[in-house]
Amino acid sequence: MKFNWVALLGTFIVPFMMQSQTIQPPRPPKKPHKMEIHGHVRIDDYYWMNERDSKEVLDYLNAENAYTEAVLKHTKEFQESLFKEMVGRIKQTDLSVPYRLRGYYYYLRYDEGKEYPIYCRKKGSLEAVEEVMLDVNKLAEGQSYCDVVGLTVSPDNTLLAYGVDFVSRRKYTLFIKNIASGEVIEKTVENTDGSYVWANDNKTLFYDVKDDETLRSFKIRKHILGTPAIDDVDVFEEKDETFGCYVYKSKSQEYIFINSYSTLTSEVRYLKASEPQGEFKILQPRERDHLYSAEHFEDHFYIGTNWNAKNFRLMKTPVNKTGKENWVEVIPHRNDVLMDGFEIFKNYLVLEERHNGLLQLHVKSWDGKVDYLIDFAEPTYTVGLNINVDFDTEVLRYSYTSLITPHSVYDFNMRTRSKALLKQQEVLGGYDGRLYESKRLYATASDGTKIPISMVYKKGIKTDGNNPLLLYGYGSYGASMDVYFSSARLSLLDRGFIFAIAHIRGGQEMGRQWYEDGKLLKKKNTFTDFIACAEYLIAQKYTSPEHLYCMGGSAGGLLIGAVVNMRPDLFKGAIAQVPFVDVVTTMLDESIPLTTGEFDEWGNPKDKTYYEYMLSYSPYDNVRKQAYPNMLITTGYHDSQVQYFEPAKWVAKLRENNIGSTKILFFCEMEAGHGGKSGRFQRLREVALEYAFLLDLEGIRK
Repeated sequence: MKFNWVALLGTFIVPFMMQSQTIQPPRPPKKPHKMEIHGHVRIDDYYWMNERDSKEVLDYLNAENAYTEAVLKHTKEFQESLFKEMVGRIKQTDLSVPYRLRGYYYYLRYDEGKEYPIYCRKKGSLEAVEEVMLDVNKLAEGQSYCDVVGLTVSPDNTLLAYGVDFVSRRKYTLFIKNIASGEVIEKTVENTDGSYVWANDNKTLFYDVKDDETLRSFKIRKHILGTPAIDDVDVFEEKDETFGCYVYKSKSQEYIFINSYSTLTSEVRYLKASEPQGEFKILQPRERDHLYSAEHFEDHFYIGTNWNAKNFRLMKTPVNKTGKENWVEVIPHRNDVLMDGFEIFKNYLVLEERHNGLLQLHVKSWDGKVDYLIDFAEPTYTVGLNINVDFDTEVLRYSYTSLITPHSVYDFNMRTRSKALLKQQEVLGGYDGRLYESKRLYATASDGTKIPISMVYKKGIKTDGNNPLLLYGYGSYGASMDVYFSSARLSLLDRGFIFAIAHIRGGQEMGRQWYEDGKLLKKKNTFTDFIACAEYLIAQKYTSPEHLYCMGGSAGGLLIGAVVNMRPDLFKGAIAQVPFVDVVTTMLDESIPLTTGEFDEWGNPKDKTYYEYMLSYSPYDNVRKQAYPNMLITTGYHDSQVQYFEPAKWVAKLRENNIGSTKILFFCEMEAGHGGKSGRFQRLREVALEYAFLLDLEGIRK
């Protein structure tokens, strides 16, 4: 969407100085809003920006977009060039690796010029006639946004359930389709989260329901095919507002599980998939600080649990004796290894593990004769279990990528240890991974902790401090920032940029303690770790403050906000994507999405201790008079996870306090949410904007 920025800025802009042609940013009015808690009074001048859909708010957001377009107008052709360059590396006609389930081979494909996938299958062999189950391109016609989730085929292979979101609010409408005829036979409910499970009778479907305001998944309902959705019954309701829930089916297809979860606690219920009219039973009652998940094989449930095991262990229990007093240890707890997941086969068990910050696949046979790690040669990489639907096989399918290696899918024979590359992401234009180098480095935090850094660059750089470097970080929710290949990123690397990921505390790269040392009253470790990584890269002369940039999104945007408050001198520029920056106000408002479910992550500010600690780092509350780096801040108007008004308020306050001459730019995608645009090409428009912003600051304009 293009804007006439002069017309739109209206009352939000001071007329620019004609003699210098200086473009002035929007200046939103201050409307002091008083908030008092724990005897402390906070005045929020921009609280009014949360008035969604009001004319004043929409005018302001449009004015900001117009200002950003005007300031970056000289990069417009460069942005288009970058976009075409990135699209040009994508194989437009592409096909995923098929997997076999109940006699069909399932896959998705992309057609040339199309934004969205087409979900297909073939019966019996890959040479059979293709059946198109769902063409998302047709669903998306006339829509500015389209996201499809939860595709689930009924056990008799005739029906497809799926969810669609046309707004980017992550509220999915459930559809049921006859695959053979292509007819949508039912449109059921609108507020689902996308977890759908068929019972084995082929007519009963379990699905989750979201609260309309907070968007918390709080109910599991049961729908009988052919009956009105209004007659659907609740089979479970999570009444604790700090919990959410979802439903899934066991690999064996014999059980349906409901997982009720919070940050620190979970509880699993189970029901035989052949008895959908029965009642769900609790596997193990919830206990504070006990996280567990369940799978089924033969006559046992297999349970990944942190019960007396900070880094998790694997247990099993008979399906008719599920309480933890009956659990028997299969894989013990290890202080130096985090168990991330597991896959069960008839003769083998495969563990997803983390050791020294790297993922590994650990293969063991049930008879104890086989026990080894699959070898991966690169210094930093990501590996994970792929789709493995069969128990009775000796072949494991896994995915692999690195900062240099495109996404790859392998079949690995667990008996012979031979592997076959089934598919590697094709990068058009002659990509040669031998021209690039990746490294694993370690910075030292202020308390002596070693912080891993993964890095990639084009060979030939000099460590003279003159390299532009983009440092990325996240550090929350125990989400590990594993490395991955990006063909779009080549547009930076080929122009001399180094790209680095700081594996800071708050993630889970180095085990569960790594997460616990970066949340609640230890949250500031996340920020000081990132700063330590930046200082280390400068000290080692990979870059300098004149060429160093930082980037993070969502909770990673909180990271960026905190860091530029603490050490703005370290960075020439910063990009904060959909940033969570108004921590205190958001965590005090239990009516908006995510708040109640995240008290165990950030703390509940109704407790004075947590309130004061949050207040000491919340980016919005700690903006002060100082010179900030150049900044590009992005958001989505329909974002359900970080509301648009957080970054909008933050931008206004940053501009008010910035004493330097740097650019502080704000872009709000008016037709998208937390993940930006849908579609494999259009989402690259924002990447092109971000890259043009960085490259322009380096004086690179082609």
